[in-house]
Amino acid sequence: MTRGTLYLPALIVAAVLMACAVVVLVVSEKKAQAAFPGKNGRIAYQGSYGIYTINPDGSGKTKVTNGEEPSYSPNGKRIAYSAGGVIYTIKVGGGDKTKVTEGYEPSYSPNGKRIAYTSYEGPDSEIYTINVGGGGKLQVTNNNKGDDFSPDYSPNGEKIAYAGYEGPDSEIYTIKVGGGGKFKVTNNTKDDEDPSYSPDGKKIVYTGYKGLGSDDDEDFDHEIYTIKVGGGGKSQVTNSKYHTRNPSWGSRP
Repeated sequence: MTRGTLYLPALIVAAVLMACAVVVLVVSEKKAQAAFPGKNGRIAYQGSYGIYTINPDGSGKTKVTNGEEPSYSPNGKRIAYSAGGVIYTIKVGGGDKTKVTEGYEPSYSPNGKRIAYTSYEGPDSEIYTINVGGGGKLQVTNNNKGDDFSPDYSPNGEKIAYAGYEGPDSEIYTIKVGGGGKFKVTNNTKDDEDPSYSPDGKKIVYTGYKGLGSDDDEDFDHEIYTIKVGGGGKSQVTNSKYHTRNPSWGSRP
C-alpha cells in the first residue's frame, strides 16, 4: 500500500465513555489516542457501519454508534481535532478555541500537558510533540526512508507507539518521547497501522492489512490484532473481512 494523504477526522465512542465512566480512546481514520492507565477493558474500533466495541479475545462484539467525535483530553474538559491540517483544542462545551500547531492525528499525553501529532515538514511525515497551548515543539522521529504517522502515547507517558514505513510495508514501532530507543514491534510483509496501547501498557492493538496493492485490499482485507509491546504473542481479535480498522483500547471500570 502506498501512503498518500492522511485520514484526518478522529472518532470517539461517546456512549462507551458514559457507560463505563472511563476514557475510551479515540478511534480515527489513521490514529488512535493515548491509552490512559488502568485495567485492560474492551477494544473500540471502526467497522463497516459505525463504531464497535469487542473483548480482546474477539467475543462480545457490540455496535455503539454511527457518529464520530474528536479526541478528548485525559480530564475530559477539552478536545483536540484536526481541521484542514491545523490542530486546535477547544472546551467540550464550545468556545475558547486554541490553535496548537499545523499537523494531523493529535494524541494527548496521559497527563494532558502535551500532544503528539503527525506533520509533513520535509519529504515525508514525522512524529512531533508540542505543549497543548503551543510551543515547546519536539521532533520525535527522524525517518528518511518513509512516512511515520499515527502516534499514540503509552499509559505512563514515557513512549510513543506509531506506524512507519522503512520498506515496502508499514510496521508498528515504539520510541521514547524524547526520541531514541526506537523498537520495531511488528515484522511482516503486510501493512500494520493504527497502534493503540493497552491501558496496562503491556500490549498494543493495531490494524493488520492482509492484502496489498489495491484500494479494495485497503478497504476489505484487514483485521484487528494485538501484540506484546516487546513483539511476539500476536493475536487476531476480529474476523469481519470488511472495513475493520482504527482500534482503540479502553479501560475496564
